[in-house]
Amino acid sequence: MKVLDRYVAQEIVSAVLFALIAFLALFAFFDLINELPQVGRGGYQLQHAFLYVALGLPGYVYDLMPIAALIGAIYALAQLGARSEFTIMRASGLSTGMAGWMLAKVGIVFVLITFLFGEFIAPASSEMAERWKLQAQGSNLSQQFRTGLWTKDLIREHGLSGKPVGSRFLNVKTVNPEGQLQGVKLYEFDRDFHMTGVTTADRADYQGHNVWRLANVAETTFSTRSPDISATVSTTHVPTKELVSEITPDILSVLFADPDRMSAYGLATYINHLVENNQNTQRYEIAFWKKLIYPLAVMVMMALALPFAYLHFRAGGVSLKIFIGIMIGVSFQLLNSLFSHLGLLNTWPAFATAVLPSATFLLVAIGSLLWVQRH
Repeated sequence: MKVLDRYVAQEIVSAVLFALIAFLALFAFFDLINELPQVGRGGYQLQHAFLYVALGLPGYVYDLMPIAALIGAIYALAQLGARSEFTIMRASGLSTGMAGWMLAKVGIVFVLITFLFGEFIAPASSEMAERWKLQAQGSNLSQQFRTGLWTKDLIREHGLSGKPVGSRFLNVKTVNPEGQLQGVKLYEFDRDFHMTGVTTADRADYQGHNVWRLANVAETTFSTRSPDISATVSTTHVPTKELVSEITPDILSVLFADPDRMSAYGLATYINHLVENNQNTQRYEIAFWKKLIYPLAVMVMMALALPFAYLHFRAGGVSLKIFIGIMIGVSFQLLNSLFSHLGLLNTWPAFATAVLPSATFLLVAIGSLLWVQRH
């Protein structure tokens, strides 16, 4: 049985890799065509476009793995059926459960690969691609906002610990690709939302451990406790000042990133930041659960491929099965994207929004297996 497992696994893996490489080549070509109009802007040249497209491929590996697994498994099983090898396996005692377990063992490997790309490789490569492109074009991360970048933070008694004593709104004119902030303004409020201070700085450099170093700082404080009106406002100037904040370069980068390209850990961190600041988390919660559930869609696609081994067409057998597989894969991607938008619009539970497409196709796979067994 081990020899049979290795043989079937080899056939499926080679077919899945072939389908995945073909999809990657197609999407890379489209991305390169899309980048060509931007070549020549600033220092952005053709070699930069090629590198940008190459760094985007890990994200496509994550997105396309379920479809590639479906098409590759269908092709491998269809070939086994066309050569009557699958019929011989069944005559030798191969049950549907045993065939499903053979596919599941191969699917687990692809699930792990998908999770690895989605959690570690794709987020890092996507961020690197965007930074590389901005550096080549001589742009910064906040030019798309007319008033700069805005974000919110909590002020606590002991820096990062203790109960909240107020809130802080951060406005940044530009964010360099290296993560340096320029044109920094801080608006601080107490728990009753009375303004207690305004701080401006030419720039801010991240020192690690939630500490920013502000340069050329002007700090204006407001006090309502003094009866003297002239004493309620005071301004001080210092060359540098350290600021302890929950806001980090990783959190700032989220504001420009596509949630679907972020890691589950990054999404969880940002969701926690939004919850603490009483902000809406629906979009990021959906992306978080999708990030955890999407790799399991590979197993669902493998289950959908198994009934095709039992189907026999008189004409165009393999090509027809592959065409049906492509349509199923495209339908899954469309349904997955549709549910994300519907869940966001209708405020559905994030977990249900993420799991429903995979659950729907899993039911279709189970129904198809029951149908082919009866017939």
